[in-house]
Parts: sequence; C-alpha cells; structure tokens
Amino acid sequence: MSDDARHDGTGSEHGETGETGEAAADRPRRTGWRRLLPTWRMVVGGVLLFLLLIVGGLTAGYLLVGIPPANSAAKAQSNVYLYSDGTELARDGDVNRENVPLGQVPRTVQRAVLAAEDRDFYSESAVDPAAMLRAAWNTVTGKGKQSGSTITQQYVKNYYLGQEQTLTRKAKEFFIAIKLDREESKDEILQGYLNTSYYGRNAYGIQAAARAYYGKDVGALTTAEGAYLAALLNAPSAYDITAHPENRPRALARWNYVLDGMVKQKWLGRAERTAMAFPTLTRAPASAGLSGQRGYLVEAVRDYLTGHDILDDGTLRAGGYRITTTIDHKRQNAFVKAVRTRLMDQLDGHRTVDGYVRAGGASIDPATGRVVALYGGIDYAKQFVNSATRRDYQVGSTFKPLVFASAVQNESVTQDGSPITPNTVYDGSNKRMTLSHGHPTGFAPGNEDDHSYGPITVTEATDKSVNAVYAQMGIDVGPDTVRKTAVALGIPADTPSLATSQGAISLGTATPSVLDMTQVYATLAHHGRQRPYTLIDHVTKAGEAIDLPEREETAAVERAAADTTTHILRSVVEGGTGTAAQAAGRPAAGKTGTAEQDKAAWFAGYTPDLATVVAVLGQHPETAVQEPLYGAAGRDRLNGGDFPAQIWADYTAAALAGRPARDFDLRLQDGAEPSPSAAPSADDSESASDSDSPSTGPTDGATPTGSGAPTGTGAPTGPTGQPTLPPTPTEVPTTAEPTEEFPTVGPPDADEYAQRWTGG
Repeated sequence: MSDDARHDGTGSEHGETGETGEAAADRPRRTGWRRLLPTWRMVVGGVLLFLLLIVGGLTAGYLLVGIPPANSAAKAQSNVYLYSDGTELARDGDVNRENVPLGQVPRTVQRAVLAAEDRDFYSESAVDPAAMLRAAWNTVTGKGKQSGSTITQQYVKNYYLGQEQTLTRKAKEFFIAIKLDREESKDEILQGYLNTSYYGRNAYGIQAAARAYYGKDVGALTTAEGAYLAALLNAPSAYDITAHPENRPRALARWNYVLDGMVKQKWLGRAERTAMAFPTLTRAPASAGLSGQRGYLVEAVRDYLTGHDILDDGTLRAGGYRITTTIDHKRQNAFVKAVRTRLMDQLDGHRTVDGYVRAGGASIDPATGRVVALYGGIDYAKQFVNSATRRDYQVGSTFKPLVFASAVQNESVTQDGSPITPNTVYDGSNKRMTLSHGHPTGFAPGNEDDHSYGPITVTEATDKSVNAVYAQMGIDVGPDTVRKTAVALGIPADTPSLATSQGAISLGTATPSVLDMTQVYATLAHHGRQRPYTLIDHVTKAGEAIDLPEREETAAVERAAADTTTHILRSVVEGGTGTAAQAAGRPAAGKTGTAEQDKAAWFAGYTPDLATVVAVLGQHPETAVQEPLYGAAGRDRLNGGDFPAQIWADYTAAALAGRPARDFDLRLQDGAEPSPSAAPSADDSESASDSDSPSTGPTDGATPTGSGAPTGTGAPTGPTGQPTLPPTPTEVPTTAEPTEEFPTVGPPDADEYAQRWTGG
C-alpha cells in the first residue's frame, strides 16, 4: 500500500481545500472567543456580496424609476391660516411665475447662480455622491443642515418631486437626475432650474424674482443684482433684508461669497468685483390677499414654522397646510383700534416727521406662552417690514428691569458690599463716572435732560429711569451676568449688539424685537417661569396633524427675582414714567423706554393675565434709514410714557374686558419691603422723565463716587429721613486708563445698517 496520502482515505478529507494532511494537522484550531470572528474568506465573500447587492440595487432603481410628469407642487397649492377660533385669517399660494428661455438670462447672472450653487455644473455628473455623504455627515454631527445636491438634483426636486425630506424622495431624486442628465443638455437643465427655483417674495423663477426685487426684466439685471438673487436660492427668508433688516450682514456675506466664487472661477475680473456695491432693492410687493394685518401675521407664522424646524421653506411653499394660529381675533382687532385711535389719527400728512412714524406690538398670555395679538404696521401692502419682529431698534430703558432682576437673581452687591434691593441707594448725579472695584471705568452716561438726582433709591431711579444709577448697577452685577440673565428671560442670544454692548448693556443698546421683549416681560409676569412663546396651535395636511415642538416650562430666574422686579415696575405705573398705563383699569407693572436720539419709544408692561409691548419707531419711508421722532404728532418729543403707554392701556382694557381684575401675588427678596422714604413725591412724579441715551464720556468735574450705601436701620439719614451716601472721595484715582474697559458707544449706526435698501 502506498504511503502517499493521495492514495489513502485521509487524502479525500483535505483534498477539497488543497491542504496536505500535514498542513491541516499543523493549522491550529480556533478556540475561545476567536471562534466568533469571521475568517478572511468570510470577509471577502461578504464584501463581494454587499457590492453585488449595491450594483443590483442601483441597476434596478435606474430601470424602475422613470422621469415623472411635473409635480403639483410646481403649481403650489394654497395654505390656509386661521385665527385661534377657527375663522379664516388668510390664504397664500397664488403663484408668481413666468418662464423665460436661458438666452434671456445674462451670462453673468447664470454664472452667479453657478457660483452660488454648483460651480462644476457643466463638467460634473448629474449627482455627486461624495457631496451627498459629506452633507449628510455634517447634518448628523450638528454642523447644520446642508445640501449635497447638484443643480440637476435640485431641479428634479423642484419640478418633478417635492420638498419633503425623506429617503424615498432622495432615492428617486438620485435616479431621475441620472436619467435626466442623459436625456437633456446642461443648458436645458439650467434653464429649468432657473425657472422653477423659489427666490422669496412669492417669486418662482428668475424672471419673477427680477421683477419682485428690482422691478425689471431678467435681461436687464446687472452682475451685482444677479449675485443677490443667486444668494437668495440658499435660504430666501434668511437673506431678504427688507423683511428682516437684521439679516443684512448675513446677506452681504452670502453676496460676497457668490462674487468671490465668480472671481475664483475666472468668470469675473478682480477689478470689476472690487468696484461693485451692494444693489438697491425695490419695495417688496404684497399680495392683495395679505393686505392690512394679514400679511404681518402670515409672515410671522411662516417664520415661526421654518425657524422652529416644523416645516422647511420648500415644504411650506408646496402648500396644502391648514394652520391654526394662536391669534385671538377680537384682541387683534382691539390692538389695531388702539394704535389707530391713539397714534395714527394724531398724525398729519403735512408734517414730514409724521411720515416716519411706524408702530409695532405683541401680546402674550404669560401662563401659556400663546401670542394672542401681533401688530406689525398700518398695512402690509404699504409698510412691508414687520415692526413686531424686526431686530434693529434699541429698546432703551425697557431693558433696565432685566439688570435689576439679574442683580436679585445673582445676589449682587454694590461697590461697598451692600445687597442690591429696591431700597438700595445709588448716586443719580448726571454723567457720574461709574466705578469697578474702586476704579473709574471711563463710562459716565448722562440722564435725560442732564438732570442730576443725587442720592436716590433703586425704586425711585426706576420710576424716573435714571441712567446714572442703572449704569453703575450694571457694572456692579457684571455685563456678562446681565447678558446671561437677559437670554434666560427670553432675549435671543444672537440679538444684534447684545454681545458687544459691555457697560452700555444696562441702558438698552441691544436691539431685540418687540416680540422678544414681550417674551421677557411675560416671563416676569409668570414669576420667572418661562414658557417659550408660540404662534401655532396646530397644523394639519390632508387631515393629518403635523408634530409641533415641545415647549417645556422652565425657571428663567427665581421667583423672588421676578416678583421683586414686578414690585418696582408697579411703582413705575403708579407714580413714575408709566402712569398713562393706569387707564387700563387693572393692577399693572411696566417700564418706559426711549432709544438714542428718540428714534424709538417703548412701553413694556403686564398684568397678572397678559404681557404686552408697544413700540413707536421712526423710519424714512423711502430710504428706510432710522429717523428721530422729534416733532411727530405735534409733540416736541416722544417717549414711552406717551403714545406707547396709551396704546398699551387701551388695548389691555379691551383685551381683558369681562374678566375679573386680579392683583399680583408677589414674594419679594429679603430687604425689598417698601420704605416710606422710597415713595416719590408728587413733584418728583410730575418731573419724572425717561432716559436712555449713553453719553460718550464724563464731563469736566464729574467725580467718581461710591455706587450705593447700606439701607435699613443701620443706614445714616439726612434731615428728611432720606438715606445718604458715604462722603464723596476727595481724590480721584490717577490711573491713566480704567482697569476695566466699558465702551461708551452703542451698537453700530442703525442708519448705516439700513443703507442701500428700501422698504416700508
């Protein structure tokens, strides 16, 4: 018998693997956890099988998915907006579209679109898998939602499919784009894309956009104008600076990105690019169905839906939604009537300054966070910018209560270590140098009319809106601490000038909207508990409800901080600058405010049941530059205690008619109990004036002093029983520069902020 393994029985045992008996015997057996690991043969086989499935799936998808007819969304259905009681508020969805051949679109405008959306359009394939994966990864990892779609894919989505964000739609988009790229030329695809894209202002297609933004046909567009329209494609609502003036920096950045991309692609010369200026926009047209208050309300609701990721722009444009808002029909009408009778009826067309007057207002139920009324302007068709939601006017002294609330919340103390309470005494001398850790800061704001008050309690300083007191209090608390409290109470963290105000933050140089400030005051009314505001009750499409985000109630500040702030704001209404609010006939708390150069006047107030903010703003009707309101309605000047407080009182009385009046249930901080000496005299009340404008520095002879003195039984008093300050230092610190820098200027010039664009 042969010894060769190939000739005995053992050979067949290993012959199939090509191993000899000795090799098989020498190969170690896999034991323990190693038995669970796949062999290299299994790995290779799995990879090959996976690739085979992918190829098969792609082939099947390409064969099965055909190019469909144009979708119904290309004709855009209407959305129906309802008041809270179910009655119809407005409809949108009338399509503004006019297709044009590619030859009518200037070459520079075509290239601007390519620079913005797809610079390799003419050389790349219909899809870019790498870009799609990168966009998906950025979205998943929190870097923001990004599109990885080529222009071909975007055209397919616009014209053949829909805007819903589903895997099924993306898969169809992928295959249709590949087929379309084989059946149509690049020029045909670009033409279709330009004619189906949405540019904002209800403009579908490049021709409608040219008419909507520049009042001209597409063939007359300049390169700069085309670059702006190209910028809009990324997010129309984020870059239309007429509807949202505060978005101008973002729009400029995107416009520059487009033009710089054209230079990079050698489609535009460097010198020509450098010489370009941002183009002037025409006034935005309004749909006849959105005139009056309807347009403002619909715009605010749309912004809420998209801003809270309930629906995106494209999905909302496709229409078919039934949107029930929180707006109370009767209260909305009451707001309109109050503004008309108290303000608009007092204006005279023969006074130039009266043409500058704008008004905005918002009202929130503190317990629920529901926005029950919103006043955007006299008519959406005449004044396009929504004065209730714009973020470009200083709020003035309506910000001061946030400083005090922050002081109580953080148990802040004065420069000499005394707790800050309503009875704390500060030096209210005009243009008094503020101190930080005993050193001058370089910040010495003036009071209204340069009036000096001397020793004055926080309550009195709030009644009379004394800048000198609140400037020092803001430094005592700390600008960063004040800012954090403001954000906790409801002011958006990205509010213009909020992050850069430094020492001047206490005087209201930031520019939150009327609606933002209403959220803040609603939080104070609700004892420091915040329920984020909402404009939406529910949304349905084809009978199915759309999920709305949870609005969890949280503690913005402790109850003592909110209630003690309410305590001093009641004094403002009872005997300070806000006495006009008493006409509401209910217990009320509030604060007046006036922006620098009297370009805006505010009243922010609340009852236990309703928080409302009213602002009167000055804006040139043609240039949109912010204008002072000196002489408006025949008054030498406007302040928050005038028209805004009167409008507030009329509206609040009507909005709460038939409901029993409720008093405030307050739990005050220790040491906040009213002091007989803290009550303002009748003479003081009559001379009270609102003050908000920081000066550029101290005047000659202004001497730094301490910021406050202890109050209560241990506080020294003068002949009248009024608490007094410690003696003024006889020597001024000789440091050449302050130990901490507190800029004495406000936010960037709002007039410059509004240049080169127009709107109502």
